[in-house]
Amino acid sequence: MTTFVLVPGGWHGSWCFEAVVPLLERAGHTVHALTLTGLRPDDDTTTVATANLDTHADDVLALFDRAHITDATLVGHSYAGMVIAAAADRADGRVSRLVHLDAYVPRDGDSCWSSTSDEYREVFRAGAAATGYSVDPPFRPGRPGGGDPRRRPHPLASLLQTIRLTGAVAQVPRRDFIYCSGWEEGTPFAELRTRLQADPGWQVHDLPTAHNAMREAPEAVAALLLDEAIADASTHRRQARR
Repeated sequence: MTTFVLVPGGWHGSWCFEAVVPLLERAGHTVHALTLTGLRPDDDTTTVATANLDTHADDVLALFDRAHITDATLVGHSYAGMVIAAAADRADGRVSRLVHLDAYVPRDGDSCWSSTSDEYREVFRAGAAATGYSVDPPFRPGRPGGGDPRRRPHPLASLLQTIRLTGAVAQVPRRDFIYCSGWEEGTPFAELRTRLQADPGWQVHDLPTAHNAMREAPEAVAALLLDEAIADASTHRRQARR
């Protein structure tokens, strides 16, 4: 039995994994989906304003302690690639697998800000204009209300803080990167995918979905997490080298 810890990306909470969780549980596994500090509906202004990347890594480690987790598959979407890398680096060997689901894969000294595209830096700048400490969710054309109403303003400090890695994260036995190829015109992860395909320490997979794959294709995401075969859904780096 595997213990999955699912960490959402910017503006999102545990609800974004609501279609994936039952699929993993039905297969007999334990699943914890987190909502990070500053993104909970009842978080006050001070909590949002002071939450940073360290706060979010501590959220993961606090769950490990509370639930007595000693062998986790840690999954992070988008911004949460920063979070799971920081948490795994400090987890004292309690992470056996990292899955970056269309997510940043930082090196020491990186931040979400430095790792993303100019387009997303502009989203962060514009979204923080109202408060100076939190980034409003971006408007999504073509979606009711411009996007899911459960999205919350995201703590700006967590996007700006640089990550400090000791190298322990590189010792996690298995590391996967899932690249969502269905939004090529907007993805900030294309160069990252190329980098990781050339790294023997990573398994790289492709999903032909938009960014929020766990909502668009939950069965495909669950299958990759469960190591089930999906025709044409995953591409190992060995295939990319042919």
